[in-house]
Order: sequence, then structure tokens, then C-alpha cells
Amino acid sequence: MTETATADNPHRSERSRWVALYVLCAGVLMIVIDATIVNVALPSIQDDLGFSQNNLAWVVNAYLIPFGGLLLLAGRLGDLIGQRKIFLIGLAIFTGASVLCALAQSQGVLIAARFVQGAGGALTSAVVLGMIVTMFPEPREQAKAIGVYAFVASAGGSIGLLAGGVLTEAIGWHWIFFINVPVGIATAYLAMRLVRPQAGIGLSEGADLPGAAVLTGGLMLGVYTILQAGVVGWGSTQTLILGAVSLALVAAFVVRQTRIPNPLMPLRLFRSRNVAGANIVMSLLVAGMFAMFFLGALYLQRVLGYDPLEVGLAFLPSTIVMGTISLRYTERLNMRFGARGTLLPGVVSVAAGLLLFARAPVDGSYVTDVAPAVVLIGLGAGLSFPSLMSLAMSGATPSDAGLASGLINATVQVGGAIGLAVLATIATDRTTGLQAAGESAQMALNSGYHLAYVVGAVLVGAAFVLAVTVLRSDSPQKAGATDGVPVEPQLAYSEAA
Repeated sequence: MTETATADNPHRSERSRWVALYVLCAGVLMIVIDATIVNVALPSIQDDLGFSQNNLAWVVNAYLIPFGGLLLLAGRLGDLIGQRKIFLIGLAIFTGASVLCALAQSQGVLIAARFVQGAGGALTSAVVLGMIVTMFPEPREQAKAIGVYAFVASAGGSIGLLAGGVLTEAIGWHWIFFINVPVGIATAYLAMRLVRPQAGIGLSEGADLPGAAVLTGGLMLGVYTILQAGVVGWGSTQTLILGAVSLALVAAFVVRQTRIPNPLMPLRLFRSRNVAGANIVMSLLVAGMFAMFFLGALYLQRVLGYDPLEVGLAFLPSTIVMGTISLRYTERLNMRFGARGTLLPGVVSVAAGLLLFARAPVDGSYVTDVAPAVVLIGLGAGLSFPSLMSLAMSGATPSDAGLASGLINATVQVGGAIGLAVLATIATDRTTGLQAAGESAQMALNSGYHLAYVVGAVLVGAAFVLAVTVLRSDSPQKAGATDGVPVEPQLAYSEAA
């Protein structure tokens, strides 16, 4: 295909790009869903394979550690050897590991397969946002495409809860993994037809194997430390030592990148105020929002007595609102008010939803005590996530789009892991203290959740302050200056559609 062919077939070209986007997002949705779909099935897995309560956590952690630890490296590998190639390699690894998970008859096999699955998930998802900004260089279309991606990336968690409940109750826990096989194969086939391969800038531009090993080791160790901190305590010797080693490894990697001629990760991207600021704001926002998705689910189950399927349905309004805002309105708002202008009310909406959750009683009603908070948080996420992703990608060039994509994905994962560990610890400590003082189990649980919601709202408030003070106001007029002016899209998709 040539650029002339693109000009001769504008309608076909336009359709090809959007279909290619949906294919890429299907792969991301499968990866994101798998991070939460397992949560609902954990009791069934425990009964079937004989997991102890402590070992059961490794069904989740074995996925999260390589996933969070490899995102940054995977994004950069996309820049070096080609983003479509990394996407397809990751998809093959993820799909194959899903088969092993589904067929697992022992704890060791399931945990090992989940680790491989997490690595494949990192490779697949790390490069997608970089591919999108290459495929859609025109600001208005890029904002719309990022809105689609942001909805998939942010709503996949709640979709996973619903899907996990349906599959586990209707068929069995094995099918939460089997379902990935046809989806993975179809996505790979369509990606090969619709997403045009692009050569990377070459391994010679950053084939720093020692640096890659140091970075990956540091990030994986960091994710492991965060996950275990909720078990052994944040002030424990293990947490302090492992945390220090993790930080030292990442610091050593950064120092190395400043001293070698062809660094694995050029640090110029991090000099952008909007890129660095957007990643920090995203980490705080995600950390706070985990109070709703994780502790809110526990409140519905342990306090209100919902079953897994009912929990999934309870969060469905959040997904619907998030999708409506992300897919239909955020692009228009970003073009009119700028990404920063759209972000700020979204952050306020998330904080308001968390504070509403903090007043839900032990005999709460879904309509009055849960639904309003869920809708507000969905509204805030729909406004905030696409805007932050646009800002996080604003400093990326074609040669480091994968790095920027991997960075924002890593920020979401690490921010979520830290938020979950901190908020769960706060809630548990509060509950334990109240029970020791003679409070009833349900009152103590709910009080612990309330404190975590408030702390989550404080984190989101800190995100708002940083967004106001650090992020620069982008000009919507400048962003929309290309309206009506033909912009030739990068040939990152195929005319096969």
C-alpha cells in the first residue's frame, strides 16, 4: 500500500483505521479483564485445587508482578523492533498461557501459567496506545481514538467482575481462561490483516541488555514488595529492605541511561512537564479509585450480602456512564476546553463519589447509597482517563511512542497496586481495632471501608492539586487547528478491511 492509494480510497482508509483500532482494543480488553475476572472465581479455584488462604493470593499476584514489571520495557521494545510485532508476540504468549491456566490441575501449574500470562499481557498492552497515536495523528481523531482506548482500559475491570461471576456460576472457573483462546486467536488474525507492520528504529538504538535486566528486576521486585506489604506490614524489615533494593535498581538503571551512547530508554521524554505531570496525576487518581472497585466490592459482599454476579451488576452503571462519556463526549470536550480543562471536573467527580461511599451504612440501599457514588466515579473516570492519556502521550515522537505508552500503562498498574495495598491495610487496621474494642463485625468492617474511602478521596484531591499546579493548559484552539486541513495518517493499518 502507498500513500497515493490512501488518498485514492479515503473512505476505505478511514474505515480500516477505525476497524484496526477496535481490533487493538479487543486485545487490550481481554488483558484488562483477566486482571479482575479471576477475583470472582477465587473461592471455586481454592476449593478445586486446595489452595490455602495465603497461597490463593498468588493466583492474582503471579499475574500482576510480571505485568507491572514488564510494561515499560515492553513499550520500549515496540519502538526498537516494531510495535505490531510486540503486540502479536504478547498475544501468542497470553493465549497459550491461558490454555495452561484452564487445564491446570495443580497449584504450581496454575501459578506458573499465570506468571507467563502476565508477561504476555504486558507485551500486548504496552504498545497499543503508541500505535493509536501513530495511526491517528490528527488531534480531533486522536482524542476520539484515545477515548475508545481509555474506556476499554478503565472499564475492563468492572466488566471482568461481571464476566467472572457469569462464567464461574454457569460453567466453571476453567472457562474464565478458556474464553481467552478464541478471542486471542481472532484478535491476532485480524491484527495481522488490519494493522500494518512498521519497522522499529532498530535494536542498535537501544540494545542495552544489562539495563533491561536491571529495570525489569527492579520493577518486578517493587510490585512484589507492594503486594506483600499488605500481608507483612509496611514497616516490616522485609518491606523496607526489598523496597530499598527495588528503588536502588531503578535508580541504577536511570544513571546508566545517562552514561551510555544508545540508552534503552531515552530520558528526554520525562523532561516534558505534561508527560511527567500526567503520569503522577494518573497514579494518584488510580490509587484512590481502587477504594471503590476493591473495597466497594467487599462492602457489597460482606456487609450487604451480595453474591458475585450481583456485585458485577452493581458496578455496571459505572461502566455504562464511563463508556458513554469516553466514547461520545470526552473528545468534543477536549477539543473545546483542552485536556487539562476536561480533566479537572472529572477528578472532582471521582472524589465526590468516594466521599459518598464513605457515608454508606451497614443496612445501605443500592439505589440511595451505592448507585450515586458508582455513577459519579464512572463519570469522573470517563472525563479523566482519556484526558490524562492524551497529556501523557503529548510529548511522544514516533521513535518513543511505545515508551510513552508503556510508561502510562505502568503508572496505572503500579499506582493501582500501591493504592490497593495501602487502602486495604488502612481498612484492615481500622476494622481490627474496632473489633478489639467490642464493635460488631459488620460495623467494624464498614468503618474500615469508610476510612479507606476517605483516604482514597484525599489521594484524588492531591491529584487535583497537582493537575492545577503542574499540568500546563493546552490550547484547544491550537489542538483543533487542523480541523478541515487534511492530515495524512501514518500507515500503521492495512487496507484489508
